[in-house]
Amino acid sequence: MLNTTFANAKFANPFMNASGVHCMTIEDLEELKASQAGAYITKSSTLEKREGNPLPRYVDLELGSINSMGLPNLGFDYYLDYVLKNQKENAQEGPIFFSIAGMSAAENIAMLKKIQESDFSGITELNLSCPNVPGKPQLAYDFEATEKLLKEVFTFFTKPLGVKLPPYFDLVHFDIMAEILNQFPLTYVNSVNSIGNGLFIDPEAESVVIKPKDGFGGIGGAYIKPTALANVRAFYTRLKPEIQIIGTGGIETGQDAFEHLLCGATMLQIGTVLHKEGPAIFDRIIKELEEIMNQKGYQSIADFHGKLKSL
Repeated sequence: MLNTTFANAKFANPFMNASGVHCMTIEDLEELKASQAGAYITKSSTLEKREGNPLPRYVDLELGSINSMGLPNLGFDYYLDYVLKNQKENAQEGPIFFSIAGMSAAENIAMLKKIQESDFSGITELNLSCPNVPGKPQLAYDFEATEKLLKEVFTFFTKPLGVKLPPYFDLVHFDIMAEILNQFPLTYVNSVNSIGNGLFIDPEAESVVIKPKDGFGGIGGAYIKPTALANVRAFYTRLKPEIQIIGTGGIETGQDAFEHLLCGATMLQIGTVLHKEGPAIFDRIIKELEEIMNQKGYQSIADFHGKLKSL
């Protein structure tokens, strides 16, 4: 019922973790692999290992979460070794997603060259939207720099590649970014990363709740679902059909998943509620989505995918 085709590969369902949640170590990744998730993705890696920002840097909130992790990860080689080993041992399974988030354009190019030269046959996600590294702007808000980077990438990179984007809030920005992305043989767009630089306050303590950046951090969870749905829909209606969409942001229930699929997402990434509930979330959300589809008489996701009605 939930069978999904993405990047010319077949998955049992559209659900996966969002990079950054439950994917730092091999143990985390193996737990995702053993879960009901249709696919999974590694932690966004930098060339060298990073400790990330000082603690506390992630806090669960009533309607979501705030974080300023600062790209903690075990380094590019750690994850490349894992995905290559996993690929060899589980050749019959769907492809693994490998996320990278260089500290500069040059670092992204260096990692993509290594992936291109390796035997990796999965799907690479280029994170252009981490809002939590002090002094490092979100590249995808700079349209010229994004276009320049992708032009360079596609002079040599021939494997499936998607980009993870921040949320946009202006229809003109959707137009501009879609026009840039449509120039390239991208496999997908992932919308959205967290809404950058929100602020949550503990009124009792009269204090911020996370330490880095004076308490400013990325907002995720239910708070951001309307923004995420808007971004998914805006890109679904603007991108060429060969570029698929991963919907991320505010997916906590089967209803949320249904809405993302209705807007045009093909795969769905879960972050905040995976952090709260662990990989068992996938069992629950699969059941909930199937129940909604049964109630509506849908046999497959294709019956309603992208078919959001206007008034």
